[in-house]
Amino acid sequence: MADVVRDPARPVAEQSTAELMQRAKEQVKRLARDELALARIELAHKGRHAGIGMGLFGGGAVLALCGLGLLVAAAVLGLALVIPAWAAALVVAGALFILAGGLALVGRSRVRRAVPPMPSATADSLRADVNTVATAVRDRGQ
Repeated sequence: MADVVRDPARPVAEQSTAELMQRAKEQVKRLARDELALARIELAHKGRHAGIGMGLFGGGAVLALCGLGLLVAAAVLGLALVIPAWAAALVVAGALFILAGGLALVGRSRVRRAVPPMPSATADSLRADVNTVATAVRDRGQ
């Protein structure tokens, strides 16, 4: 397309179809590249939140298992020896369960923020781009 004149100062109405097609091709390439970059950034952000949430869920599960072990130890101590040591084990187990529940709730909220994994901001931006192009094409044809 050596005969295509590139003069951005000329009004769109005066530009040839070849010039307009060349500009459209360049703009679509740039737009696609920008949308992919935005999607990559958004997915990385959501993945980070999901990873933190899963780690907190895992921490809550580990603490719940520790609490269960302490409850078993408390039951054994309570049944085997009738001394106040089992009461201390119950208090520690209760504290661990409260801590595990708190971690699980925080983890759940972090995972909810990361879901759905679809980059919604990119999808919205892409829809707006398609609508803008469709409107411009429709208005140009009239």
